[in-house]
Amino acid sequence: MRTTVKLSAALAAAAALTLGLSACSAPSDSSASSTKKGKDADPAAKLLIAASPTPHGDILNFVRDHLAEKNGLKLEVKEFNDYNAPNTATQNGEVDGNFFQHKPYLDEFNKKNKTDIVPVVNVEIEPLGFYSKKVKKVSDLGEGSTIAVPNDATNEGRALKLLADNKVIELKDGIGSSATREDVKDAKGVKLVELEAAQIPARLGDVDAAVINGNFAISAKLNPSKDSLALEKADGNPYANFLAVKKGNEEDPRIVKLAKLLNSDEVKKFIEEKFSNGAVIPAFGAVKS
Repeated sequence: MRTTVKLSAALAAAAALTLGLSACSAPSDSSASSTKKGKDADPAAKLLIAASPTPHGDILNFVRDHLAEKNGLKLEVKEFNDYNAPNTATQNGEVDGNFFQHKPYLDEFNKKNKTDIVPVVNVEIEPLGFYSKKVKKVSDLGEGSTIAVPNDATNEGRALKLLADNKVIELKDGIGSSATREDVKDAKGVKLVELEAAQIPARLGDVDAAVINGNFAISAKLNPSKDSLALEKADGNPYANFLAVKKGNEEDPRIVKLAKLLNSDEVKKFIEEKFSNGAVIPAFGAVKS
C-alpha cells in the first residue's frame, strides 16, 4: 500500500465529498454482484474488487485481461484514490473485496471503525529504500551522519528496522518494524531527522542519507534497484500488500480462485517486468497473524 501522510481538514473534506458524489452517481451494477456470500457464492457471478490504481489496479487488470476468463473468473476492478473507501466498500458489500493495503494499516482500520475485514493472501510489497547523494555505501555512514526518516508511526518503525538491519543503528532486542525512537538501543552517533515521508526526497541533499518510501522515490526519479544503498526485504515482511475480504467471505470460490491467480507465476513475471526498478516486489503467500 502506498503509505499516506496526514491530510489537512480541507483535503479530507474534499475526499469525503468526492467519495459521496461517486457513491451517489455509481450505476446499480457497481455493487457486489452475488447475493450469496462465502462458500455459497455463485462461482460464475461477477467478482468486483476495489483497488488503488498503481500497482494494485495494474496487477488486477493484468489478471482480468490475461488470466481470469480462461480460469472461469469474471473479474471487474473498481479503482479508488482514497485509502478509506476500499475498506468501507468491502464492509458494506459494495464490492466483494479489495487489494491495496498491508496488515498494520488494516489492523488499525478495523480497530478504529469496528469493521471485520480480513486478509486472504499476500501479493507484493513496495519496499522502503535507503538513499544518499553524499555516500556510496552504508558503511560510509557513521558518527555525526544525519539520516532522515519518516515521522509517521508505521513508516518510522520500518525505517528504523531497515537501519538496524544494515547496522547503522542498534535496536533493543526483539524489536522489529514496530520500533519507535525509544527502541533505539544505540544510535552509534548518527542523528535521526524526522520528516514527513512526502518531504524527504526533496530534502535528500540536506542530509547524509534518508529512508524513502517506494512511491515517493519513484516520483523523485530515484530507481530503487539502482540508486538505493539498501532496500527492505520481501520475505516475512509485515508490510506486504494483500487481497482482503469481509470476514466470512474467505471461502468464496471466486476469491479462492483470484487468490491463486494473484500468486501465480504469470503475475510474478508481470510484477518483475513492469516494476523492474524494484519499486514493487512479489511477496506471495499466507498473511501472518
